[in-house]
Amino acid sequence: MTELRIGAAVAARIEETYEPNFKAAKFFPDWDEAVAEEHREWLAPDHYDPASGMLKLSIHSWLLTVGGKRILIDACVGNHKPRAMRPMWNMMDTPYLERLEAAGARPEQIDMVMCTHLHVDHIGWNTRLENGRWVPTFPNARYVFSKEDYEHYLAIDRDPQKGPATLGAFRDSILPVVEAGLAQMVSGATALDESLSVEPAPGHTPGTIAIHLESRGQRALFCGDILHHALQVYHPEWNSAACADTVNARASRRKALEHCAGGALLMPAHFGAPFACRIEGRGGAFRPRF
Repeated sequence: MTELRIGAAVAARIEETYEPNFKAAKFFPDWDEAVAEEHREWLAPDHYDPASGMLKLSIHSWLLTVGGKRILIDACVGNHKPRAMRPMWNMMDTPYLERLEAAGARPEQIDMVMCTHLHVDHIGWNTRLENGRWVPTFPNARYVFSKEDYEHYLAIDRDPQKGPATLGAFRDSILPVVEAGLAQMVSGATALDESLSVEPAPGHTPGTIAIHLESRGQRALFCGDILHHALQVYHPEWNSAACADTVNARASRRKALEHCAGGALLMPAHFGAPFACRIEGRGGAFRPRF
């Protein structure tokens, strides 16, 4: 288990899966094998599988303990959820909750759940199946959702031509939380407590948020899918095929990298080992320092 200290805070990585899972050339429309070759010494085996041409992306949450609170950042895919359009995520059965408990938190001990955006692989463990119903996994938590993302996907979900939204995850992983009265919608830059704040980072989705942590003079940025892969540090112009607004996605990515080059630890949702990094910036270019 990866565990990092940021001031008085501790962030533990809760793994759901970590494997080669997306064809690089499909995931990144600008993928260039020459770039992969340039970085081959560090890309394999933790970030890329040359034999298959697949990216090795981790899907994990961060369990953040700070100020006496336990906060879960991003909620992965979840168990027992029908995702026929993504066979690798269909009806998963992983020991995610056991890993969470091993890191120091049972579901009822989580005080807050924060989703950087509302895609299927960031909201799944918001709920779990009990007696045929999807119920909040973390019954005592406040769930922080982007209002812009919520309204965007609600409109899609209600449209019979476009729904269900996010492969059905909106219905089984977001709506039950809202119906239980546990959701807090945020819009714009918002301070949540003395250590945590969020700011808009649109592009990947309309309401993607960047989550900022500051504790005892140290800082971290939980970036969700503002960056998917460490190669995007070198090439922030690369968008994933899932980025809805390419212009804003690039702008939000560069802003996040500039912020981290100023001293904040980058805490991604999908980077391969060692899963977090410092950012060096010089002359408008960036590089990861693992």
